[in-house]
Amino acid sequence: MAKPGPVLITAACTTLGALLLTALPANAAPPGPRDPRPVREGAGRDTAVPPLLGPSAARGEGLLGDVPLADGPTSVPGASPHKDGGYPRRTVLTAPAADPADKSIKLGLAPYHSLAPRLNALQRLGDRVSVEVAGRSARGHELYLVTVTAPESAAQAREQERMRERIENAPFAAAKDPRIKAAYKTPVLINNNIHGNEWEGTDAALELVEELARATDRKTAALLATTRVHLNVTANPDGRIAGTRANGNGFDLNRDFITASQPETRAIRRIAIDRQPAVMLDLHGYVNGTLIEPTTPPHGENYEYDLFLKNSYANALGMEKAVNGLGYTAAKDGVEPAVIPFRDWPEGWDDWPPIFTPQYMPFQGAVAAHTIEFPMTVNNAAYESLPVAELRRRAAINVDVAGAAMRATLDYAYRNRASVIADQIETFRRGAAGEAQRPVSEETVPGVPGIGPEDVYTTSFPRGYVIPAGRSQRSAVAAARLVDHLVANDVRVGRTADGSYVVDLRQPKRGMANVILAEGRDISADVSTMYDISGWSLGLLWGATVRKVTDGPLPASVRAVRSAAPTGRVAPFGDLLLRLDDPRELAAVNALLARGVKVRRTADGSAVVPASARGAARSLADRLGVVFRATKERGTAPLERTRVAASVTAGELFALREMGFEVVPVSTETLNAGFDWSTAEVLFVSRGLDHGRLTPAAREALRASGVGVVGIGSAGAAFNAAAGLLQATAVEGNGDANGVVAVRNAGGAITGGAPGHTFVYSPLWFTRLGAGVRAEQTYGPGSPLVSGHWRASGAEGRGGPADAAGQASVVSGTAAHGAPVVLFGTEPLFRDHPKGVFAQVGRALLTR
Repeated sequence: MAKPGPVLITAACTTLGALLLTALPANAAPPGPRDPRPVREGAGRDTAVPPLLGPSAARGEGLLGDVPLADGPTSVPGASPHKDGGYPRRTVLTAPAADPADKSIKLGLAPYHSLAPRLNALQRLGDRVSVEVAGRSARGHELYLVTVTAPESAAQAREQERMRERIENAPFAAAKDPRIKAAYKTPVLINNNIHGNEWEGTDAALELVEELARATDRKTAALLATTRVHLNVTANPDGRIAGTRANGNGFDLNRDFITASQPETRAIRRIAIDRQPAVMLDLHGYVNGTLIEPTTPPHGENYEYDLFLKNSYANALGMEKAVNGLGYTAAKDGVEPAVIPFRDWPEGWDDWPPIFTPQYMPFQGAVAAHTIEFPMTVNNAAYESLPVAELRRRAAINVDVAGAAMRATLDYAYRNRASVIADQIETFRRGAAGEAQRPVSEETVPGVPGIGPEDVYTTSFPRGYVIPAGRSQRSAVAAARLVDHLVANDVRVGRTADGSYVVDLRQPKRGMANVILAEGRDISADVSTMYDISGWSLGLLWGATVRKVTDGPLPASVRAVRSAAPTGRVAPFGDLLLRLDDPRELAAVNALLARGVKVRRTADGSAVVPASARGAARSLADRLGVVFRATKERGTAPLERTRVAASVTAGELFALREMGFEVVPVSTETLNAGFDWSTAEVLFVSRGLDHGRLTPAAREALRASGVGVVGIGSAGAAFNAAAGLLQATAVEGNGDANGVVAVRNAGGAITGGAPGHTFVYSPLWFTRLGAGVRAEQTYGPGSPLVSGHWRASGAEGRGGPADAAGQASVVSGTAAHGAPVVLFGTEPLFRDHPKGVFAQVGRALLTR
């Protein structure tokens, strides 16, 4: 079955997965025009703790309807509530103070403050419901993880854990283990409300929990005897309360999984590792009709995609049938039939980057993972403009849709328990064996129509990676951070006798290891458009030296690593040299400057710390892992504490503060209101500050202040041009382009010792440099793109990587009024991600 012709996608909600499926006629309404910088958005229903569940539970009807029982246990003999590791695991939650401003209330949905009392009540319904606190949000709100399953004694729970461990760590034996086939409970994870203003999954989850808790029929008992249903009730309580997509730090959590900068993301990662879900849903909004993954190409090349597509597509068909079966129509309710991007669209909603929740889950063993997009928009402009009654009508539909998707997924996991667990075992077995991937085709994935060469994405896994120690390592602190990140993602890392780290890709989670460390690839020719980023290599962007070993043998590991060895140390005598190559080193020098230590800068951008500050240096070395070496250098100029006035993204603000800078957010309006420039030494501009809209008084105050300026991207370049700072012409590349690029560094105070790669997003470069303007960094020759998506655009085919080759990507100079200026055409602080190039910005801020 051929796929349809080109379709462009509306900006909706999230990432990837596969969530429904049935045979929907191929007449689903196509999405609207795609924004060149899309973000996917969301909605919700009832406020004051509504009745715990719907009518089906009161009638004692089962969740699964007339479904034959699956093979395997239908009860757990002798089980009763336990507090020593079995199930249920009851937690008495403390309810936060009521917040009448919670944005859920207007939609008739459950406000965050109602969740704890409601979950306490659900735990009292019987012995099926457990609640645990899985973590806290950026603003300190508790994250509630609910598990619904048949009761287990502590011994039975330990057996489940032993089987889970065997599936991952001994997949050859697990595949033949009759006890796993008979007794292992399928883990299903339902993640809700990761975008705070896409509310309704939370409310549907609460209804589902009560239904499962109350149902008295035999089939529901069979489901819970063979399944553990885990529900992250609200993944983003900060955003749920505030009605924002982002969390309290301003981060889109569904773009954070490969970086894991946020506490909510790290909590979900921990759930994934500990529970090892075989099937997973991520609930979002809004695409009409309901969007149910699997996705369009390109598909993540590090997955066992044949196993993933087989299960995701089949589950999607079931979800589609369930959603369409609710009876909502376009004519009556404004609800279009559900769509499955893999089947219904040619491109534009891909599962290439591992930044989204369902795209991360296959690396932790999920063989079906889906983004579901509810159909009825209730957030943003709709939230403000529509009548409350209409918002609540829409939110109620979305809750129904979410519930239908959840129930269909449990149905799928129940009916296909044996094959789902077998496929999870096979995923881990292939990794441990070092076997080649199986390209998808209608032969390797029977029952999935329309598979073509456009769906085939595989990689040749190297033998492994080495993160060297000693003089071969660019940055010991960066190497330690990378090792700790690998371990946190459940990647096996070994250490050699000389202190180097080894990542052998013959391990169950080889895809996780490779997606973190590999350089990636250029997919510009594969598709015309991408949903989000296309390159992300931590091996190239996190500042550590990483060597790929294509063929064995790997260096012999002497022991497995649970964390990186401590790296901090201080020379015992003399003045001290601190390299400024890493954000932690910037944090250290900023801490010293804040204490009044007289630090000097060297010609290559390092810091010289006087011997009198050795005690402070020891404290920072212990805390940050940085290295202070002995030196006889005196330095060329003093470094001073830099206070930054910043008009920046949330990710950039987070990164600046991570490096220890004192930052005051500003805007055009702030400056026009009379900003006190005595409180800042540098102005940082990457968005939201329009020099042309400044009043004459604000412009003069800025000029007279003499503060330096650091600009990022097109906003920084536009500010530079309007203010007449540096003579440099900014040339914008394709605005849809992003990825990892090769660069050449000129050295000196800003790019001395910098890595040979950086990140771009809507890249630009600088030409016609005036007298005194220095190219601190240039794009590499030929085609600088290493991995990502960057095409030429327009009728003349301009703005591609070939046009950028050899051009200046970072420039510096002094404005006519004496202020130092640095302009970046790259994105060195993007989403707190490319940590190895943060130092370029930190050094620029210190250079004045």
